[in-house]
Amino acid sequence: MARSDSSGKGAVHSKTSLTDKVRSYWLHHRSSLLGSLMRLLSTPGQTLMTTLVVAIALALPATLLVSLSNIQQLGDSWDASPKVSVYLNLRARDAAIEQLLERLQKLPEVADVQYLSSEQVLADFQRLSGFGEALEALEDNPLPATLIITPGLAAVEPEALKRLGDKIAGEAIVDEVSLDMEWVRRLRELMVLGKKIVAALAALLALGVLLAIGNTIRLAIENRRDEIIIAKLVGGTNGFVRRPFIYIGGWYGLMGGALASLLVAAGFWIIQDTVARLALLYQSDFQLDTLGIGGTLKLIGLGTLLGWLGAWLAVGRHLAQIEPR
Repeated sequence: MARSDSSGKGAVHSKTSLTDKVRSYWLHHRSSLLGSLMRLLSTPGQTLMTTLVVAIALALPATLLVSLSNIQQLGDSWDASPKVSVYLNLRARDAAIEQLLERLQKLPEVADVQYLSSEQVLADFQRLSGFGEALEALEDNPLPATLIITPGLAAVEPEALKRLGDKIAGEAIVDEVSLDMEWVRRLRELMVLGKKIVAALAALLALGVLLAIGNTIRLAIENRRDEIIIAKLVGGTNGFVRRPFIYIGGWYGLMGGALASLLVAAGFWIIQDTVARLALLYQSDFQLDTLGIGGTLKLIGLGTLLGWLGAWLAVGRHLAQIEPR
């Protein structure tokens, strides 16, 4: 019976010890979290400078990314459908043009055909070019009648559009066919290039955040060198000593991300009225996009992650150099 009681007491003692360890672990995490915040608040000047560095480094690529998103939205709001311009022979008769229009309208690749007579083309050119008097001096109209073709969904891809252009170019009264889709392709390529530039800039600035926070943590470690040595002398593990500095880096990243979100939001708020008035002049319902709640949370999360990682790298490097003699 004595053995049974002794065994039972040992089991209870072991279970309590494990519970105490877990409770002590979480208490130290909470203490480190709050203690690191209080240390930052006790040095507002240094905290503000480091937070500003992190915020600016995060705000720059975020602003560029949101700007690219707005440019893409603006491009999508335009009539991005490629057009096919068909220039007819100057000697083409009206009957032949009517027959060509009928054939084109029956093609499944064609959604719409707009006919511009040579007189309409000349009038538009005079109005837009400013050479009205010079053109009026000409005896004959040098500009041909034109067909503006809007391709259907089956012909919006470059290869299908080219096949449609080749088919139309084979008509007897057609002199030239122009595929008006280069600006769409250029816009898409510029967007891809812009995103790559933003990604490269973001990577460089993220490295800058790591270095800035790492240097700040290094100074914090040097300032608390004696405290770290004493902690190690009484049995403190590297994890125990490292924890407060990790939280300091996380706080820097979190505050920097929050401030970066405010800077981006403020920048777009300043230009919002100007963009709205400009869109109204062009009779557009374009509205400026900002980070939004999702983008703000992502930016704050990214800042916190970078702060934590920068602190972890700095502590891992410099803490190993501090050992009690």
